[in-house]
Amino acid sequence: MRMFDGRVLLKQVILLFWPLISTWVQGAEKIDSCQLQVLEMLSSLGSAGGKSAKPSFVSYVTPEEIKSEKEPSRKEKHPDLLPGEVVFCSASTVLKYTQDDLSQRGVFGVLLCTNFRVSFVSDEEPTEEMGQLFKNKLYGENDIPLSCVDNIYGGSEDKRKLITGGLVKNKYPSKMIIHCKDLRVFQFSLSFSKEEDAKKIFQGIVHHCLEPKSLRCLFAFSYCENTSYPEAQRKKQTVMFDSVEDWTQDMKRTKGNCRVVSENSNFELSPKLPQYFIVPKNVSDEDLTKYQGKGLPMWCWSHHSGCALFKTASIPLVQEDNVPQTYMEKMLTAVAHNHLYSVKTEDLSDTLPTVQDILLSYNKFKQFFLIDNTTEFWMSDMKWFSSLDNCGWLDIIRQCLQKAVEVVESLEKENTNVLIMEEGGSDLCCVVSSLVQLMLDPYYRTLLGFQSLVQKEWVAGGHAFLDRSNHLHLKDKVESQSPVFLLFLECVWQLQQQHGPAFQFSETYLTVLSDSVHVPVFTTFLFNNDGHRDSLLRAESPHTQRSPLNCPTVWDWSVQFDCKAQDLFTNPLYTEKPKQDTSVRKSYRPRHLRQLSLPSSAFKTPPKKGFFKDEADNLKKILGVKRLSRWMLSPSSDSPQTSSSVREFYEAWQTKPLDYHGLLLPCLDGPSIRVWMQRYLRWIHDVQILGGGPVAMLSKVSEILGEVQELQRQLDRHGCTLTSNHKGARPRAKTAAAVIAARSSVRLSSSFPFVTSRNWAFKPAIPTSLLQSLMVTGMPGNLADREDDGGPESLV
Repeated sequence: MRMFDGRVLLKQVILLFWPLISTWVQGAEKIDSCQLQVLEMLSSLGSAGGKSAKPSFVSYVTPEEIKSEKEPSRKEKHPDLLPGEVVFCSASTVLKYTQDDLSQRGVFGVLLCTNFRVSFVSDEEPTEEMGQLFKNKLYGENDIPLSCVDNIYGGSEDKRKLITGGLVKNKYPSKMIIHCKDLRVFQFSLSFSKEEDAKKIFQGIVHHCLEPKSLRCLFAFSYCENTSYPEAQRKKQTVMFDSVEDWTQDMKRTKGNCRVVSENSNFELSPKLPQYFIVPKNVSDEDLTKYQGKGLPMWCWSHHSGCALFKTASIPLVQEDNVPQTYMEKMLTAVAHNHLYSVKTEDLSDTLPTVQDILLSYNKFKQFFLIDNTTEFWMSDMKWFSSLDNCGWLDIIRQCLQKAVEVVESLEKENTNVLIMEEGGSDLCCVVSSLVQLMLDPYYRTLLGFQSLVQKEWVAGGHAFLDRSNHLHLKDKVESQSPVFLLFLECVWQLQQQHGPAFQFSETYLTVLSDSVHVPVFTTFLFNNDGHRDSLLRAESPHTQRSPLNCPTVWDWSVQFDCKAQDLFTNPLYTEKPKQDTSVRKSYRPRHLRQLSLPSSAFKTPPKKGFFKDEADNLKKILGVKRLSRWMLSPSSDSPQTSSSVREFYEAWQTKPLDYHGLLLPCLDGPSIRVWMQRYLRWIHDVQILGGGPVAMLSKVSEILGEVQELQRQLDRHGCTLTSNHKGARPRAKTAAAVIAARSSVRLSSSFPFVTSRNWAFKPAIPTSLLQSLMVTGMPGNLADREDDGGPESLV
């Protein structure tokens, strides 16, 4: 007996009621799961029996013909192209899936690939939403910069396969999934596009996103050739550390006792060294030319007591001759002469994870946030804590903060010069040195100060942004790829969350900065060092003999956001440093509360000139040599003695009143190290809290702050009328108060200001299919009642 085939019956029903179905589908801009099944059925009818085969009936209509009436208007819908942006290929009738649930709803539109981005232009009319408040000028919600593409998958239904450049020759999948480096996930269906267009757009996206390319192919060069920026205005905002004056000013601000080196202004010493940098005074000009900058102690920051922090790239000492060993001893002696003949060395290569370990850990960590659908989210939620612990990313963050605290202890408590080193001197050295300065110097916790810190330690310090990001997808640079700069931002976020009022910049600022690394427009993140940047920009300049190509830096925030959006970069909870009263005697100098409580060394202040001066100097030299040898031959800083010393140092600091403009130390115990929710969870609708989360507190604080500022302005205006010599009220910087208050009628979510289009449900619900599978396997229906099993084998 022949089995009943429901699919055949469905085909007959579709053919019978085709006029009504055609009108129904054409009148809908957004399709749901039922309409999608009908279209897929029609597509399967057209492909039955081969690519060119069609059913015997004449009335067959393709999905392209369904949308034929709207085809001319859709072709006109292209994104606003940037200067120098060119469209490579496009395809119409592409379905972009939403990820709210398992119904696979979607929106039709045009998918394009340019030399800057992959862009999806919806057929729907744009609507004004809260997302327009924080709109990026360079790319929109449905745009993916080419350098932001992480992985591309192809497949059909529930199966998917990782796409590589060599597997796309005459093939294209019916479904394309793009994972982005900013944790966005895009799913496109090419089943309803013309075969030729679908093949071109798929191969074009894979080629321009994954294939190896030259640096000249990055969009920054095309963009900069068609745009100009006022350089003088940029330099007024952030210290760029591209001149002797910038370095001298920073050293004077911290009362450093070193010398500025300008012999590398034309990169004659080494292309890997900065144009200008600072070294101890005892380093001679002859020492600068040895080993291409390796082993050369470069100044980072000076403590108020006189000691300083230095970093260097270590020299391999396993050689036949003793020349490298002698050179390193000479450099250590030069550092020791900076203050009290004391120095502590720390080889970060031995105590912190390698760049490869950082990459492996982060690749495991980010998989928990690249969610394709709701079911995948709920399955990962059952093993959330154990999965985070197994990947080790949070533990690496803790290790970096712990190492920074150890260096702070040496500078603050023991008044000892510190020299940190690693093989390259521009990865973990940048992480630790930057964190130390954030903990000790309140200037770097301001917005402009933090940007100057990144410019000094990372950009001028020679961090290989191009190799670590691998924007060019070069095979020989795969092993060099690692999110080291993101690791630093993670550590900064931990400090900012624990001591919010101490930081002028907000969490949103850090999130945007992490996203900007993958925007191929800014020269800040496109090169490996100053020499690399200068040679390429000068070579690509149309006026090579005059000046290099003028490109924007990431600190030119007006390139991406307007003034209202930039208001969200400022932390409304920031506590500004109180101004000193001029009526107080000048001899009184208030110091940080917690610094007064810390023990000092025997030689914290230099001896005064007078009796027994020579004897005191000789005693210092003798003790200094002993301290120098002790630090050089000391065991690893992970020893129990060091851990107990750091614990005592932290507990002594914790017992004193907190000064947001003094020393800040992070809490490293247990759940104090948290997940950066705004960056990693902002695109997952299931974790967004409608009207709640941190944004609820932010909106209330901003509203109160706006009222206080308005009252202050009224008092200032009132004071102007009473005082004849008053110059007028000082303009105050805007905060997020005015922005949020202006949109008070809009329902915010915890992902603010990174909001996406979504039809909100009143409460999240576990998908029915997942709930049934849990009941079948014997699991309780309520996930909260189930204990988190730490076994990795049970992770689905």
